[in-house]
Amino acid sequence: MLALCLQLLLVLLLGGVDGAWNQRQIRKKIYQLREVQNFKTFYTRLGFPKGAPLYVPPVEGYLTQPLDHFNRRNNGTYKQRYWINEEFWKRPDGPVFLYIGGESAESEFSVLAGEHVELAQKHQALLVALEHRYYGASINQDGLTLEAIRFLSSQQALADLASFHLFISQKYNLTQNTWICFGGSYPGSLSAWFRLKFPHLVYAAVASSAPVRAELDFTDYNKVVAQSLSDPVIGGSTKCLDKVRESFKEVDSLLHTGNVSKLEKDFSSCSPLHAPEDYAEFVSNLADIFMGAVQYNMESPGSDVRKICQHIVSAESAYEGLRIANSMYMDFIGLKCVENSHEKTMSELRNTELNPVGVGERQWYYQTCTEFGYYQTCENSSCPFSSLITLKSQLDLCTEVFQIPTESVRQSVQFTNEFYGADHPKSSRIIFVNGDVDPWHALSVLKNQSRSEIAIFINGTAHCANMGPSRASDPPSLQKAREEIADKIGEWLKTARMAV
Repeated sequence: MLALCLQLLLVLLLGGVDGAWNQRQIRKKIYQLREVQNFKTFYTRLGFPKGAPLYVPPVEGYLTQPLDHFNRRNNGTYKQRYWINEEFWKRPDGPVFLYIGGESAESEFSVLAGEHVELAQKHQALLVALEHRYYGASINQDGLTLEAIRFLSSQQALADLASFHLFISQKYNLTQNTWICFGGSYPGSLSAWFRLKFPHLVYAAVASSAPVRAELDFTDYNKVVAQSLSDPVIGGSTKCLDKVRESFKEVDSLLHTGNVSKLEKDFSSCSPLHAPEDYAEFVSNLADIFMGAVQYNMESPGSDVRKICQHIVSAESAYEGLRIANSMYMDFIGLKCVENSHEKTMSELRNTELNPVGVGERQWYYQTCTEFGYYQTCENSSCPFSSLITLKSQLDLCTEVFQIPTESVRQSVQFTNEFYGADHPKSSRIIFVNGDVDPWHALSVLKNQSRSEIAIFINGTAHCANMGPSRASDPPSLQKAREEIADKIGEWLKTARMAV
């Protein structure tokens, strides 16, 4: 029965993956695989099908929220999706663990599986999760139009969380219950910022892989990618990094001399490459192979630095190694060809049709243009890829898709850092968790800011490694980090009880 359910879930989540091969496809695939892993973990714990008759599914509901929390003369509203799991809760005074959604749709597994769920079981907490506005099903029908998408921001999202806090408190008649929030990646930043901006609502926060410092030209991303490709701890080597550099130099040379047909054939391009926009799209797609492998290292069969370096190093030439790596990732994603058309990327980002599942690409790119930047460029000598991956090419999308000029993007990034304190927020009771393999750690908090604003840096782990369910195969460094997080949560909950 479990095998059948897994097959059905795989059909729902993994079927029909096509379109552009790039980082967007990798993110979609990782999102899908995480849902499958959460499914397996939950039903293994439940003892399915033996425990099925006793299982009470989490409550799924919708909360009516203002479109604009900061202008109550705007009467617009939308329905925001949430989940509640009472399975472990010690009524009425047990703590509340809040899981914060981010740049993709959430599911019931947000309150059924993961590190926060294991901690909730230990501390008899009520589990609640809130899907981010404008993602998944938490969006109005016209929400992605240029007029409507302007209400998508981290500030509005934090206000949504405050409103949700009130809703849950009233629903369960909570008075002095201790709230702790959890999030990873952008939701990790939201977790830290919710504690920072609403300390009277949440007692503590866990912020995993949280890029709290906005950065327009995020050159350090590919600097960390290069370091990771040469890191022997995860199977990288100096030879691997050198081969990657060499392969991209050869690709750039072929583009410069106009020998494009060879590249189209060798790397299975779906359509002819037209200079200059398609060239940048092409090299970005190739770079994404390595960026994705590093960011999600060991999270999936297709994200394995050791495996990819073995193929690169053992190939007849650096160029052939790159061609093999491209074929490997096409197999992993499930593509017959790679879509390198810049125009098709533009079309995807301009698409205002709603998709209630998966990653919200238009929404997230809008947030980079209006708040964060985070553009992963290659105009720095530390980058092992092509210098055609420029800041201008990415900023141009903000103008072409959302009519947002470059100067506005720059100002928005500066404001975000002023508003939240960048990577030196002045708060308390926040745990910042990062892995040294993860390129996003470069924008997070890596050193203790105070006695209770602490940083945990995990050797040999990638993006949000601590957030998944614990496994016997977790490396010692990750096991130690999980213990530190659990100890600190236990300590803070004890302190909160003593203060009541």
